[in-house]
Amino acid sequence: MFTGLIQQVGTLSRRETLTGGLRLVISGASWPAPLTPGESIAVNGACLTLAQIQGKDFACDILQETLERTTLGGKRPGTALNLERALRLGDPLGGHMVTGHVDGIGAVSCRQAQGRDWILGVTCITGLLRGMVLKGSIAIDGVSLTIMELTESSFAVALIPFTCKHTALGKLKEGDAVNLETDLIGKHVRRTLEMKPAPTPLTWDRLRKAGFGEAE
Repeated sequence: MFTGLIQQVGTLSRRETLTGGLRLVISGASWPAPLTPGESIAVNGACLTLAQIQGKDFACDILQETLERTTLGGKRPGTALNLERALRLGDPLGGHMVTGHVDGIGAVSCRQAQGRDWILGVTCITGLLRGMVLKGSIAIDGVSLTIMELTESSFAVALIPFTCKHTALGKLKEGDAVNLETDLIGKHVRRTLEMKPAPTPLTWDRLRKAGFGEAE
């Protein structure tokens, strides 16, 4: 589990092709507590397992499923990547509950300055948009953000200067692909409502059987 608050921005050092998958070697700064093999880390919003550690570099294996559902397969050496280690019991939840299970990919449709901030517009499939609500939470490349605008084909968020400086979102441009994870609670509510049988239509016959017929 993660919060969507990025702890540091790393750099993709190299790609290693494996049978049926890919290994990414990522360079970053030192961590307050050393990384350990086998722990989970969110890389651009995708929860991965640290397979190997080499000094300040660490390697993660990317399954075919992850390659198909995220943008990680298209990243090239030198690309900036948002990094967040998994929550520990008792850690503050400053963003929102993020699983690191990417729901789908969106595309940056616009990036416009608004005073000191930037407005980021993203287009994506209807299935993802149905899981969003105005003023609700969304994780873009692992960053916890608030939806400020929602249409039938896109949504928009605002990026404050701190977010642009301390995450890789500040480097995004129109046309770039991004990983999207919709709100966890919203997904469970939506699934529950979809699975619940539709209510039986209210008819005069049902009302009469229930004792609401005309008085004799």
